[in-house]
Amino acid sequence: MSETEIAVIKTQEELNAFCESLSKCDVIFVDTEFHRESTYWPTLCLIQAAGDETEGMIDPMIEGLDLAPFLALMSDENIGKVFHAARQDMEIFTKMIGIPPSPIFDTQVAAMALGMGDSISYENLVSQTTGKQIDKSSQFTDWTRRPLSQKQLTYALGDVTHLRAVYDKMAEKLDKLNRWHWIEEDNQALAAPELYNADPEDAWKRMKIRRQRKDYLAVLKNVAVWRERQAQALNRPRNRILKDDAIQEIADQRPQSPEALDRLRSVPKGFGKSKYGDGLMQAISYALENVDEVAPDVEKPKHRGPSPAGASDLLRVLLKQICDDENVTPRLVANAADLERIASGDGAATAVMTGWRYEVFGKQAEDLLNGRLAITFNKGNVELFDTSKVSKA
Repeated sequence: MSETEIAVIKTQEELNAFCESLSKCDVIFVDTEFHRESTYWPTLCLIQAAGDETEGMIDPMIEGLDLAPFLALMSDENIGKVFHAARQDMEIFTKMIGIPPSPIFDTQVAAMALGMGDSISYENLVSQTTGKQIDKSSQFTDWTRRPLSQKQLTYALGDVTHLRAVYDKMAEKLDKLNRWHWIEEDNQALAAPELYNADPEDAWKRMKIRRQRKDYLAVLKNVAVWRERQAQALNRPRNRILKDDAIQEIADQRPQSPEALDRLRSVPKGFGKSKYGDGLMQAISYALENVDEVAPDVEKPKHRGPSPAGASDLLRVLLKQICDDENVTPRLVANAADLERIASGDGAATAVMTGWRYEVFGKQAEDLLNGRLAITFNKGNVELFDTSKVSKA
């Protein structure tokens, strides 16, 4: 084996030694490669991890390899876990451990606090923070295949070795700007167990609620539950069983026979007499026969009074200007729904009106809506004007 050849951990002895080394670190850097295009549950193909001075890759597809030592690190509250775009990696480990790894640091979240854009790619993040370029030619590897080439392994290992350098740079900037507390809430939200809840009984919560009728809600919920159970049992993507649009149409039309089901535009032809048809019809029938029992309690949308003309547009201008000045990505501060609520006088219920977001943007948003702040333009540039400083005649 040459000095540059990258080995993959395939034995229990190697894994135990690697995890023992990582256990001495305050922070570890983690990434995974997985396959999910044709399955409900992601197939874990490779685990990459690095500590202060060590890095390695684990092959979870080796039969008999017990990942318990590594999973213990992921559930250790005394060890920080650094990811880039953590959501899917967190889902994988949550299923394996039973709880989400914590505490975590998502570099994509931190990038917003440092003004590097919304949902920045890993390649761009590495380039902007370290100046290094990543060879993306192995990006679309089928990670289920073996053996993996040295080029593929080099690419995969770079997902944590570069991450280590990125984290060091970001931590330095967060310290300098005193912005660690800006990302704490979003990182904690990524470690919330409900985010990775796979209970079929809650599957309806992913659906858009278009009606408040109980019969609609009962069918929508029960069909969504049925589909989720089928998807999990067969390990197939839920939309390969039945698409969301089809569930919405079924809830609207409430077909009570296979023939009526097949007449629906969004339901695949012949579905009523397919291997899924009987189970789906049972789910619909049960919902219609037990509407009060099945229909979920759904909070009705609150009616908000109309906002002053142009108020939300002015708030968008204000948000952009403040975020440009502070060098922070606007979405970390407020989203479109927040701005609409603030404009209509319902802003107190948003996160914008508390903590650091209030200091950065919320207070000035209040001042703008109450006439204490004005937006002006000077030679094509936006300027904020404190109206309280205008002397009264």
